[in-house]
Amino acid sequence: MGFPRITAAIFVLLLIGCFTLIGVGSVIFVRPLLTHSETALHDAGVIKQINSDKSFTLLTADHKLVHFQCSNHCRTELGHMHRHELEKAHTDVYFVAEHGNTFLALDVD
Repeated sequence: MGFPRITAAIFVLLLIGCFTLIGVGSVIFVRPLLTHSETALHDAGVIKQINSDKSFTLLTADHKLVHFQCSNHCRTELGHMHRHELEKAHTDVYFVAEHGNTFLALDVD
């Protein structure tokens, strides 16, 4: 080991990088649990239609059409939802199942 300071600097940078990756990974994993209740479910797909009552239909990966009713938070994301509909972009929906087979969308991204 001819360059102990360079070796130490590389080791410190690698250590910082590892801790950063662990931190970011844990935030990505835990975020849905923090922002939504434990009863919230997740579905993903492409928005096919947004209705005038701000409900929408999602085409899931297994080609099922699922109808969601927007909550108050979901209504604030209406512009974002329209962009996803126009671009046919992948959309994540966090929702709770209510009585009568109704799905209330909590978060749409």
